[in-house]
Amino acid sequence: MRNLLQRPWRFNELKKSLEGISQKVLADSLRSMEEDGIITRTVYPEIPPRVEYALSELGESMRPIITAMEQCGNTYKKTINKTDVPSL
Repeated sequence: MRNLLQRPWRFNELKKSLEGISQKVLADSLRSMEEDGIITRTVYPEIPPRVEYALSELGESMRPIITAMEQCGNTYKKTINKTDVPSL
């Protein structure tokens, strides 16, 4: 979802940007999010076919929640980094 918050993506673009994810896991995740109504899958009638994934209206409604979680995580990281004491 992190990527789809930016813009629509093609499958191979997503795979390249998500280091270490297998094709199967990505395909299963996209299929599941599509079934749940979080993303849309658009097939363009071109040769070769082009498929794009984008956030649906429901997915877009999650943007504030994801942004709040990101801010919370960044604040937590800063707190942890301040309290880290190097070992002697």
